[in-house]
Amino acid sequence: MSAIAESEQQHVTARVVLISAAAALGGFLFGFDTAVINGAVDAIRGGFGLGAAQTGFAVSCALLGSALGAWYAGPLADRFGRVRTMQVAAFLLAISALGSGLVFGVWDLVFWRVVGGIGVGVASVIAPTYIAEVSPAAVRGRLGSLQQLAIVLGIFMALLSDAWLAGIAGGAAAKLWFGLEAWRWMFLVAVVPALVYGALVLGVPESPRHLVARGRPREARDVLRQVLGLNSEAALDQKVADIQHSLRSEYRPTLKDLRGPRAGLLPVVWIGIALSVFQQFVGINVIFYYSSTLWHSVGFSEADSFTITVVTSVVNVLVTLVAIALVDKIGRKPLLTIGSAGMAVTLALMAWCFSQATGSGADLSLPEPWGMVALVAANAYVVFFGMSWGPMVWVLLGEMFPNRIRAIALAVAASAQWIANFVITSSFPSLAEIGLSFAYGLYALFALGSLVFVLTSVRETKGMELEEMRD
Repeated sequence: MSAIAESEQQHVTARVVLISAAAALGGFLFGFDTAVINGAVDAIRGGFGLGAAQTGFAVSCALLGSALGAWYAGPLADRFGRVRTMQVAAFLLAISALGSGLVFGVWDLVFWRVVGGIGVGVASVIAPTYIAEVSPAAVRGRLGSLQQLAIVLGIFMALLSDAWLAGIAGGAAAKLWFGLEAWRWMFLVAVVPALVYGALVLGVPESPRHLVARGRPREARDVLRQVLGLNSEAALDQKVADIQHSLRSEYRPTLKDLRGPRAGLLPVVWIGIALSVFQQFVGINVIFYYSSTLWHSVGFSEADSFTITVVTSVVNVLVTLVAIALVDKIGRKPLLTIGSAGMAVTLALMAWCFSQATGSGADLSLPEPWGMVALVAANAYVVFFGMSWGPMVWVLLGEMFPNRIRAIALAVAASAQWIANFVITSSFPSLAEIGLSFAYGLYALFALGSLVFVLTSVRETKGMELEEMRD
């Protein structure tokens, strides 16, 4: 049976949706763990007496751990399997949440945040890899987008819990249960989703591509039968043969496999790295890590700043649902193009609004109508990001690389993403001291650069089988 005929028999099963959702819960922890510090920034800065550069490092240090976790996730997954690696990520996130909530000083906070970051980095690589490897090609984009949906839901729940805990305590620095400040509980509550994630992944099957590569084709056939709904023995044989051929009997790729003619790497690897870097350099995580501090700094009350942040996260969730509905209909590249153009315009508008700020320090404020315009522009920016660069980058990274290098190439691209995230996140407090207008103007330029990159370099992968991806 031809690959085309076999593909036509694939259909979406309830099981593939459920196991993809379970794997994507790692994205929930990814979003929760990275965004939860939003509500704690001011309390940590005041409680530990930190300057701008120290605050930036305390907020962003987890991202260094994420880069490390993403780098080693591929080799770990290749050796021990996707499922076992997801369990490791859940464990690291659970102990990090506990440690971060019980710290005595800024440096042990940094340590535990780095540990959690490693877990986030591992989850960021394994979830899209696993989902791409078990999904039918026709809906792989939508199932892959579950990762981003889980991320934005994690961000939303982190910001909502931050606002709730600060509200009932009377402020993030105020005492709450057992004599612990509210900001500590913001970290501690992350133990619950980490334990749930660890329990759920116990019930998902191993990736069929990993099973084939480990010489277990019979188990791979069973998984393919379950997740793709294939009942034809000939179709199953053909699918297993396609996987074996694509792996080329080389399962544990190394960095040497990524070598190519363009500055030492294959073109597809450079495209993956550039996608990751642009996703972060447009400044999206400044919104999700610093938004409470940002709106507070330009005249909004602490309570209003928390409310604005939660509303923004709701917008992010809703537009991610739109992206999931569109990704397999209009494709990855058109959505990225629309997103880049929209972000360039809205970021430029935010830069202009903040140039109208009056006062300085604690007395800084945005006069009417610029405060409202800045709010609208910020949420429009989140809309354009959430429907494009948020989910599309993870979908592309999970599917764009050839099978023989997917794990290691995704690890490299994801590590680049975390390093870029660290650069943007750690530098924002210092950039903000220069001027918020300067910071957002810089992000607008990167958004414009991302538009040029998409139009000239990104290849559409809608509807393609993973075995069709080329270097």
